[in-house]
Amino acid sequence: MDLSSAFLDGLHSNWLPVRGGESGNIVFQRADAQAYAKIAPTAHRIELAEERDRLIWLKGRGVTCPEVISWREEQEGACLVMTAIPGVPAADLSGSDLFKAWPSLVQQLNAVHSLSAEECPFERRLSGMFARAVDIVSRNAVNPDFLPDEDKLTPQPDLLARIERELTVRIEQENTELRVCHGDPCMPNFMVSVETLQCTGLIDLGRLGKADRYADLTLMIANAEENWASPDEAKRAFDILFTSLGIDAPDRERLAFYLRLDPLTWG
Repeated sequence: MDLSSAFLDGLHSNWLPVRGGESGNIVFQRADAQAYAKIAPTAHRIELAEERDRLIWLKGRGVTCPEVISWREEQEGACLVMTAIPGVPAADLSGSDLFKAWPSLVQQLNAVHSLSAEECPFERRLSGMFARAVDIVSRNAVNPDFLPDEDKLTPQPDLLARIERELTVRIEQENTELRVCHGDPCMPNFMVSVETLQCTGLIDLGRLGKADRYADLTLMIANAEENWASPDEAKRAFDILFTSLGIDAPDRERLAFYLRLDPLTWG
């Protein structure tokens, strides 16, 4: 019996395979489209448990996200069953529809950033993320597909050293503007109603934790860039994001720092 069958056979419903993510997990949708099952092999069981814990913590805090239905853990791995968020991923929208939905995506992310950092038990601080990058680079495990073209041929230790040179000042900034962050606010993780073009919620919250909100804003901007029809539309989306968050003068060097750091933390 394979891993999926070992867990799904006990759920007494029909399940349809959806996708396997970068995490190595396998995702199934219940036939009625009201729930998802995420199955992790033993190597990724801890990460799936971290997502479970974050969803439990978020419940009732004003952020629309999946609710945990059940959790099962066996020697071979673990299975998290959670409610579905209606809609389609923002990544599936056309550029014009994404632009219409964009303010509601910003509002949903701001709901996360507005949570009390003091009450959040989860960490995504730079010190931990840099340590993760050091480990991944030491194993030569950076995924080159995540790197911009201009960095693909650069030795990984050089990419890490570039980050380290800015680390002190970025940690100082983080200490003064700590927020609860999504951790991976890319377009596939925003769900949107195709009828109203309003964001219906957030998914894939396994990286949620206290961090500099610029870490989130960088990923949101960078991931949406390929959807815009023109540089003018991209600029308008950028302005909407920062104006909505009350940031009058976005720190572009800080954005660039987190854009360089993120690819080094996946591996």
